[in-house]
Amino acid sequence: MKIFFRKKLSTREKKLLRLIASHWKRLVAAALCMIVVAAATSVSAYLVKPMLDDIFIHRDKTKLLLLPAAAVLIFFLKGMGAYGQQYLMKYVGESVIMEFRNSLYAKIIDMPMAFFHKEKIGTLMSRITNDVNIVRGMVSTAVTSFTRDFFTIIGLTCVIFYMDWKLAMGAFLVLPAAFYPIFIFGRKVRKFSTGCQEAMADLNSFLHETFSGTKVVKMFTMEEFEKKRFNKKADDLFRLEMKSVIAKALSSPVMEFLGGLGIAFIIWFGGARVVNGTSTPGTFFSFLTAVMMLYDPVKKMSNLNNTIQGGLAAVTRIFDILERQPEIKESETPVSLEGAAFNIEFVDVGFAYDSDNLPVLNNINLKVDPGEILAIVGMSGGGKTSLVNLIPRFYDVTHGKILMGGKDIRDIPVNLLRSKISIVTQEPILFNESVRDNIRYGKWDASDQEIEQAAKAAFAYNFIMNFPKGFDTSIGELGSRLSGGEKQRICIARALIKDAPILILDEATSSLDSEAEHVVQKALGNLMKGRTTFVIAHRLSTVDHAHRIILIKNGKIVERGTHEQLMEKKGEYFKLQTMQKTKRIQGKNIHEPI
Repeated sequence: MKIFFRKKLSTREKKLLRLIASHWKRLVAAALCMIVVAAATSVSAYLVKPMLDDIFIHRDKTKLLLLPAAAVLIFFLKGMGAYGQQYLMKYVGESVIMEFRNSLYAKIIDMPMAFFHKEKIGTLMSRITNDVNIVRGMVSTAVTSFTRDFFTIIGLTCVIFYMDWKLAMGAFLVLPAAFYPIFIFGRKVRKFSTGCQEAMADLNSFLHETFSGTKVVKMFTMEEFEKKRFNKKADDLFRLEMKSVIAKALSSPVMEFLGGLGIAFIIWFGGARVVNGTSTPGTFFSFLTAVMMLYDPVKKMSNLNNTIQGGLAAVTRIFDILERQPEIKESETPVSLEGAAFNIEFVDVGFAYDSDNLPVLNNINLKVDPGEILAIVGMSGGGKTSLVNLIPRFYDVTHGKILMGGKDIRDIPVNLLRSKISIVTQEPILFNESVRDNIRYGKWDASDQEIEQAAKAAFAYNFIMNFPKGFDTSIGELGSRLSGGEKQRICIARALIKDAPILILDEATSSLDSEAEHVVQKALGNLMKGRTTFVIAHRLSTVDHAHRIILIKNGKIVERGTHEQLMEKKGEYFKLQTMQKTKRIQGKNIHEPI
């Protein structure tokens, strides 16, 4: 087996073996059971000699009684050993898989937002489901069978050499050749397995995108186009699977032929020894039985190696995620953050999503006092959302710094920092749980009374109580059973119950109609009371209440002041206001991004 016999294992293979070895107690017990199975198999081959020589040739009646009893005992022990090793190794295999799944999910969920923008969701899902299942086959099945067959080969080899060492030497001239296909085809299987797993991940990502965007697909009547795209990806996967099948299927016939050469040699050479009187028929048939039983586990190793190579390819993909270093790092000298109100200050802040890309923010200098409502406006793509995403450290500044309460946010523990911030976005994100649990997500130990109070403050209580089960009603995937305004008010209730001193509203009403917006605006009014608030707004009519307004253009703050001051300047802000008023008069879509 390539992984066991090569001189040097890779670092990832060593990690996998250490993870398996951590269950050493069950592994030792399973090994003992495998030794029992191997010993029983070897003894059963040896029994052919006394059966032929003592019973059929010498007609020994005592052996006629003892050998059947011995056979019953041997096969009973073999059965119990097989059960024990299978249970114990399956337990180890499933435990390793559970640890992989837990580690993968924990690693992925801890990664910063930049990671999720670079990776496809379907690919990440494939790591936890498809790749981990492939590793299960390697750990719980292939490793078990390999270990069992390894002990069986040792036991049968001992029987063979004990029976006739000269004949055994001849038989073993062919055995190394029988291992050859294991290495040759194993390399091909690993290569094709990696390709199959990558193609499967791509297919999962495609399914996730098209199923999530079903409404768009149907609206633009693109069903046939998407079918063709899916068929192309399925065809690519099929071709890779068939290449893997060919490599796997060829290994067994080649070994069958090489094994046949060995059997032919034994029949010729061993038969000659019986004819010459240097060996007995019982010895010959016992030897032949042991050799035939020996070639079977050797042949199986070819298929086991195919499984292991596929598993190692999956292990590589899993460790690609587990060894990924997050871009958002905790400070080695963290500072505390005390108090109930904080100012936020941007000092010469610049930011780019990637070192190779142009910066999206340049020379941002801004201070927001506790309790102040700051509105951020500007054309789409100007950098408004990028600016507020730096506050909770979804991304880190490229240069400059952001201070909260006078302390660099990079020195504040991430969990502590984010506990002081609430966000309500344009697209309300809810989970397929009850209304109660979705509101409680902001404060998991909240009482039912606190949940109801938050719902009332968010103007959500009345429509919630009209549901069949009230607060215990399941809202469906991503809140699919709720209207846009209802989903947004539950998100506001969730932010209210968290009671964080910093609030970010990222176009929280831009996707709502006028009626829903009016109710949500009242709920947002309750949410903003006493909080330092950053409001990103497409519709300038919603920022009149702000204490201060900044306009961002091409990553820079080009105007700042109150609504009245900016209107008097007749600059960029005045142009945007005039443009939106013109659109409203002409009856155009006032939801259009600005």
